[in-house]
Amino acid sequence: MTAQTVEYIRYRIPEQRSAQFLAAYTRAARQLAAAPQCVAYELARCEEDPESFVLRITWTSTEAHLEGFRRSDLFPPFLAEIGPYVEDIEEMRHYEPTAVGGNGSAVPTLYDWAGGAEAFSRLTEVFYDKVLKDDLLAPLFADLAPAHAAHVALWLAEVFGGPAAYSETQGGHGHMVAKHFGKHITEPQRRRWVNLVQDAADDAGLPADAEFRSAFVAYVEWGTRLAVYFSGPDAQPPAEQPVPRWSWGSMPPYQG
Repeated sequence: MTAQTVEYIRYRIPEQRSAQFLAAYTRAARQLAAAPQCVAYELARCEEDPESFVLRITWTSTEAHLEGFRRSDLFPPFLAEIGPYVEDIEEMRHYEPTAVGGNGSAVPTLYDWAGGAEAFSRLTEVFYDKVLKDDLLAPLFADLAPAHAAHVALWLAEVFGGPAAYSETQGGHGHMVAKHFGKHITEPQRRRWVNLVQDAADDAGLPADAEFRSAFVAYVEWGTRLAVYFSGPDAQPPAEQPVPRWSWGSMPPYQG
């Protein structure tokens, strides 16, 4: 998968032209929003120096920007809006993101929002109680180890931003994936798993706000679909990877 790239365009716009500049980018942003090559964009204005603006655009790749967007039908109307300000550009470069990044403490992790380790322990206890009573899923867990629910609680806690206890005591992503080899999980079983874990989240008292639940379900959908693939006859062990870290509206940088 091609790495994303971040384009920074730094402008110096005289105060008397700033209102027109902002209006022009408001209109030009429609083209960015419609571009399949554009991941996100943001125009910021310097507080200490109001004539300084920085436009940050995340593209799916540098090539997608230069060969895709700039050659598309969206570029001419975009350029028509921002063209009068090209001469005001002080820098225009592409930057490759590094591994350094994350959220500050002002943004709670999904782990903290859920209620920490205790919440995920409740979740897995309730969930596996339901699983063992379910006619479709019980056969998959016929030889369930006594510590299975506790290990899954550690996994989920780490996935959603908690301590790396699963990695330290059990292994990384590959260790969890390996537990699905040869299970031959069916799509109906996957869907039942998704439904039951959502029911368990309700019964265990996990937060019910839309933002948390949408992130929670997004991971459950992603994880169960990987489980189905790795349980099949053609599955190949993945490259060594860390436990995925899920956050608000984001996903890990690998597909399997």
